[in-house]
Amino acid sequence: MTHCLHLVEPHRYNLYSYKMSTVSVIASPLRRAIGLAAVYHGSQRCFSSSRYRQVTWGFIGLGQMGFPMAKNLRAKLPTEDVLFVQDVNTAATKKFLEEHSQGVCVAQNVREVAEKSDTVITVLPEPHHVAGVYDQMLGTKAFSKDGSFTKDRLFIDCSTIDPMTSASVAKVAHSSGQGKFIDAPMSGGVVGARAGTLTFMIGAAPDLVDRTTKVLSMMGKRVLHLGDQSAGLKGKLANNYLLALNNIATAEAMNMGIQWGLDPKALANMINISTGKCWPSEVNNPVPGVIEGSPASRGYEGGFGISLMRKDLGLAIKAAKDANVKLVLGEHAKALYDEAEQAENCKGRDFSVVYRHLGGKE
Repeated sequence: MTHCLHLVEPHRYNLYSYKMSTVSVIASPLRRAIGLAAVYHGSQRCFSSSRYRQVTWGFIGLGQMGFPMAKNLRAKLPTEDVLFVQDVNTAATKKFLEEHSQGVCVAQNVREVAEKSDTVITVLPEPHHVAGVYDQMLGTKAFSKDGSFTKDRLFIDCSTIDPMTSASVAKVAHSSGQGKFIDAPMSGGVVGARAGTLTFMIGAAPDLVDRTTKVLSMMGKRVLHLGDQSAGLKGKLANNYLLALNNIATAEAMNMGIQWGLDPKALANMINISTGKCWPSEVNNPVPGVIEGSPASRGYEGGFGISLMRKDLGLAIKAAKDANVKLVLGEHAKALYDEAEQAENCKGRDFSVVYRHLGGKE
């Protein structure tokens, strides 16, 4: 059963424009003549009314990142637009519906999301989830809301997966003529998702950049175009590979200095005005008490989970092997994160907890 909180009448919809922070977002030209039956049929329940034709949006994956992203998207959209949401966790879709008084429909399945949406955004945990969801959406039977604009449908995948899986999905989407697929992994974590300050790294053909940027700017602060499809993922994995190594190096250097008798804050301050400065040393220092409010100063609670770092590091290593790129430190770093995740005093905590695993003084 599809549950909706919106009903539209078949009247002409004009292009709209509005601003988010310093970014001007103008509606996509994909304003389609959608009859009443396209939104209200069978078992669907829709309420309220409008004298505009709506643009329809799809959002699949209402997890820790996806839920606040979809919430920000719905808040930025015109009230007459409809957002179709779907997640295997029915509690998440129920909660999302309860929190939005209009303009939201819970789709029965992901295929329905794709069939009814001009733009579909996915935020999923693993490569096999992305492959499975897009297989269900694209399938073997082409779909189109009005039989004429399938090629203009835009799929934006914000999941962090391997470039090969992403490229495979993109090939199916493009070759079947069912839409355009781009990769748009993000940085900023749950805090950024809630605040709408995420940074997106996108891989897209040049002619899709403007449209994609307008969509993502409703959920984030920066959109960086790194190249054609899969370039966004390659950039994200390269960045997180470096972050994983810098985090370990910072933990080792801080532990070394403290064991030599240096004051932790004095050591960190020196590093942060010297050539050793990096994000783990300056913002997410792994030593408790050095940075007020950091995960380390909260018992390593919150932040970027060590399991997520293990995942991203593993994806980066795999992608490097697929491209015949030699890595020297990656496997050693992965082994350390694997060990830390298995330790009871480290499991489930921020990835800076490797300092504790290395025997650092707290």
